[in-house]
Amino acid sequence: MQRSILKIDIHNELDVVLAYKRAMQLSERLGMPQANQTKFATAVSEICRNVIEYVGNGTIQYSLTEVTGYRYLEALVTDRGRGIGNLELILSRSENSRNSRGTGIINSKKLTDLFEIESDFERGTRVRLSKRLPQTGPMISRDTLDNWVREFEQESDISPYAEIKSQNMQLLEVLEQLRLRNLEAEQQLQEIRRLNTQLQQSNQDINQLLEERERRNKLLQEVNQSLDAFAHTVSHDLRAPLQNINGIATALEACLQAGQLEEANHVFPMLRQQTQKMDRLITGILAYSLAGHHNLPKKALDLQVLLHQVISSLNVPARFRIEVQEDLPVLYTQEVYLYQVFTNLIGNAIKYHDQPEQALVQVSYTPEKEWLSFTVEDNGKGIAPEAQQEIFNMYETGQSFATTDSSGLGLSIVRKIVEEKGGSVWVESRGRGSRFTFTWPKAELIQES
Repeated sequence: MQRSILKIDIHNELDVVLAYKRAMQLSERLGMPQANQTKFATAVSEICRNVIEYVGNGTIQYSLTEVTGYRYLEALVTDRGRGIGNLELILSRSENSRNSRGTGIINSKKLTDLFEIESDFERGTRVRLSKRLPQTGPMISRDTLDNWVREFEQESDISPYAEIKSQNMQLLEVLEQLRLRNLEAEQQLQEIRRLNTQLQQSNQDINQLLEERERRNKLLQEVNQSLDAFAHTVSHDLRAPLQNINGIATALEACLQAGQLEEANHVFPMLRQQTQKMDRLITGILAYSLAGHHNLPKKALDLQVLLHQVISSLNVPARFRIEVQEDLPVLYTQEVYLYQVFTNLIGNAIKYHDQPEQALVQVSYTPEKEWLSFTVEDNGKGIAPEAQQEIFNMYETGQSFATTDSSGLGLSIVRKIVEEKGGSVWVESRGRGSRFTFTWPKAELIQES
């Protein structure tokens, strides 16, 4: 027996929040214990968030079902993505797996009583999550279910993001004011051009005004992009683990109160995983915000000493070899910049290497006419051609590099620092191995006497 209750289209993070709230409301009205309410809603949130992250959109259908004499609240999450090619491998992983791909599936399976997943190539994925209802729970009629749905539709506030939406509206109003000011500036420039035919001597001043306007417009676009990125962090990357921490903590409290120590032990790693994820995100955002600040002091910096400090600070496996060119130069520059650049590049080579017992990382440099060219090269699994540009964008790590200990900000920090110094950074990878190269101004080289 199956009775459908309601269906939600999943297109963005707000829909994930709505799916979570509906799961809490339905499980509460059906008499489910509070701990089970949170478990079910958290499982729903994990799977819906996977849909947003890996596919982009999908649906969730809530239903009442009966299996072998027991009643269940069921959530069927479907998408039309490319499917999960390594599903069996994901399901076989232990709860302490460090690979983030599939973590939501594993956690959701532990939080539900019945769990089914089907995935076909180019036909999408279907995940069925069921939580058992108590035998003494209320019997619900079709009219009652319909009344619930109508109540849900009349709710005025369905999202904890209402304040953020309000702030976004205020930002749009500010941008509209800036647009009007730009229109006024354009009219003034037209008047200046008309007067320019009579006053040739003012041509240089007018050109300067045009350049200043373009510079300010470009600066405004960069600020808006930065605001969008930080808003994304607040509304998704930070909010998601915080919501999960709250749900898992509630479930853990219920387990301890009920004396279910074994089940509590299963929940603890999930709580630790979410807190570590939030800490990495916050640390990465702070590092990104500091990258490229010109007011940091310069000092004479021996790169040989700096590389030793960087390597000592990293968790290098025992048989992992790192070779550093012996004649690295001495620069007069900001120490924290190059420390961050080398830490991220060498740290990534260690973190993403698939054969640590045979791993080799080589650090070298080549002096050129106006630039110093530095290279960090490894013999790891390499980077797919289609991902080689994306990995330098904020929150992009490349599908083959997704890990739970990655904030997605490391290479974007590297690019921001290098470009602020006027240089550039790129990656070369064909088959195995990756070669990251960045340029640094030769003007900061301290010439040996």
